[in-house]
Amino acid sequence: MLHRKIYQLSCDGREVWVFLRDQHRWIERAKILNIEGDLVTLRYETEEDDECCAWEEMVRLESIGAIQQKLATVPKGDAELAVSDDCPASEQIPD
Repeated sequence: MLHRKIYQLSCDGREVWVFLRDQHRWIERAKILNIEGDLVTLRYETEEDDECCAWEEMVRLESIGAIQQKLATVPKGDAELAVSDDCPASEQIPD
């Protein structure tokens, strides 16, 4: 089942957070590039000091303990949130 979910996320092309249980670490904001057999290729970036590094890492499917994706983002502070009344009439859901 995890294999199917990872395949579905790779088709969507969205960023994911992957927990590697054998290394006890999270890979943040990764993109799933390829799934071949039990190997998953991930691409992600890290920032250390003033350097931005891009990484491609191949991990075994069995070492993936969890996978997450961000569903939505809400701004902090005094920002006005868009509500359904603000969208065009053609896009509003009828009562």
